[in-house]
Amino acid sequence: MSTAEIRQPTPPFTRESALLKVRLAEDGWNSRDAAKVALAYTPDTQWRNRAEFVNSRAEAQAFLERKWCKELEYRLIKELWAFTDNRIAVRYAYEWHDDSGNWFRSYGNENWAFAENGLMAHRFACINDLPIQESERKFRWPLGRRPDDHPGLSQLGL
Repeated sequence: MSTAEIRQPTPPFTRESALLKVRLAEDGWNSRDAAKVALAYTPDTQWRNRAEFVNSRAEAQAFLERKWCKELEYRLIKELWAFTDNRIAVRYAYEWHDDSGNWFRSYGNENWAFAENGLMAHRFACINDLPIQESERKFRWPLGRRPDDHPGLSQLGL
C-alpha cells in the first residue's frame, strides 16, 4: 500500500484519533471541494444518503458536486457520538440556502466504517431538514473551515 493510499488517522481508533477523524471530515466537507473530499473514501465506497445510494468514489464525487450546487453557502459542524476499532458514529448539523434564498438547518447522524488505510468504506446517513429564517442562523463563519474558537453543536444547544 503506498502512502498516497493512507488517510490518517487510521484504525484502530482511540478517542483522540476518532475526534481528529471527525474534525478532518468536517473540514473537508466545509471546503466544498468534491474531488478532494472524494479522495477520503475507498474506490468502492458504499453510501446511503437519505434515499440515495452511492457505490463508488466517482459516484460520491458526483453526488457531492450536485449537493453543493443545490445547498448554497453550506456550513457544517460534526460531533463525535461513538467509536470502536474501525467505526465512528457522528451527529451533525449544517446550514444552507436554496437558489430562492430559503434557509435550512439540516440535522443528521452518520455511521462510518473505515478500511485499514483510513479511507472510509461505508457511510450511512439519515438527515432531516428544518426550514429556518436567515436571522435564526447559528453558523456564520466565512465559507470554509469552521474556526477553532467557533462553538460546536453541544455548545450551541443543537
